[in-house]
Amino acid sequence: MDFDLIPTEVVELCHRLRQDGFEAYLVGGGVRDLLLGRQVHDWDVATSALPGDVQRLFRRTIPVGIQHGTVAVVLPLGQVEVTTYRGEGAYSDGRHPDSVSFVRTLDEDLQRRDLTINAMALDPIERRVVDPMGGERDLRRRVVRAVGQPRERFAEDGLRTMRAIRFAAVLQFAMDPATQEAISLTLDAFRKVSRERVRDELLKILDARLPSVGLELMRETGLLEQVLPELLVTRGVTQNRYHAEDVYQHSLRACDATMGDALLRLAALVHDVGKPRTAAPHPQHEQEQTFHGHERAGAAIAASIAARLKLSNEQSRRLFHLVLHHNFMLQGWTSAALRRFVRRVGEEQLDDLFALRRGDLIGRDGPDQLERLERVRERIDEVLASRPPLRPSQLAVDGHRLMQHLGLAPGPRVGWLLGQLMERVLDDPALNTEEQLLELAQQL
Repeated sequence: MDFDLIPTEVVELCHRLRQDGFEAYLVGGGVRDLLLGRQVHDWDVATSALPGDVQRLFRRTIPVGIQHGTVAVVLPLGQVEVTTYRGEGAYSDGRHPDSVSFVRTLDEDLQRRDLTINAMALDPIERRVVDPMGGERDLRRRVVRAVGQPRERFAEDGLRTMRAIRFAAVLQFAMDPATQEAISLTLDAFRKVSRERVRDELLKILDARLPSVGLELMRETGLLEQVLPELLVTRGVTQNRYHAEDVYQHSLRACDATMGDALLRLAALVHDVGKPRTAAPHPQHEQEQTFHGHERAGAAIAASIAARLKLSNEQSRRLFHLVLHHNFMLQGWTSAALRRFVRRVGEEQLDDLFALRRGDLIGRDGPDQLERLERVRERIDEVLASRPPLRPSQLAVDGHRLMQHLGLAPGPRVGWLLGQLMERVLDDPALNTEEQLLELAQQL
């Protein structure tokens, strides 16, 4: 481990506390990531000093969680949270401890943490690791293990179950068997956790290099049934000659293969959830099924998932839109059809939509289809390079001009005319001149 990667300001903060007679250690994810050689984004300090002592010693502080012993010290590099050694009472709401008590030693403080790999401390002055829970050993073994009795840790805070799975997925670690078993035994505690916290952990799992690792652990432990029961329904739903796997396994592979942010990967994960509702026997091929309209059914299901996870309005709309339009065809496009496609899905959504379609095709091993997908994108780029009008606002006439020319009063007829003119221009962009559009409007 390279101790020189610890910012000088953070070392000086700890040194200032030591000078005043207090203990001070780096703790939490920063220590874990430093030992793993990963970039550290946040530095946290545990100390024997009380919050009032911290506020007295440092000029700029923010009482971000002073009732729980946490004061943020503002440094040029950002905020560093300094927390008094503490123990915690029961978590009756599955989120916050009912009581917090300050304790005397670092070991007592580390014993309250969730996982051994998060229960290490670092002395930045003497340059040594304090590891009473065996976290450094578990890092070497690449194992996620709860501190102490796993069932007790997870019963205290139900979200710890999902956090354990998230670390296994993000770090690509194995799950300690006793820790994994305890997740299945503490689902009651998990059910108390707010949907917002569950959503945040799910999105972090989807940000892993291979989200399927975490998703499969969620399925095996019963968490997936609590978070995404719609996905479980796709298990065992066979498809057709183009898919060697059932809908569930294909969805996991598509999610892994989709390159983008967590919400785009969520769309890849649920893009086929409408298939169980729309499955029907293939009229020509025995033992195969068709799924006509699964995009619309899936988009409706995605909307209910978004509501349950309390996604923002923008995130909900994006998820619905991606699922609804994911299954676009890969051949037979005319230039006019491509313009209509871009108008329907939105030019700003093309990158996401093609990333999702690419992940979908990789998830079913379709190299020939990938080539077709790239050709479609190339043709769309060629069409867009000519900057064709795609919205009524880009027409050479507007509603006011139509009313003036045709002697119309404001009303739905004007909107209908603009829509008809838009359709003609999508067929032939050369028609987008005032003279030609007014003539067409007169005919209509």
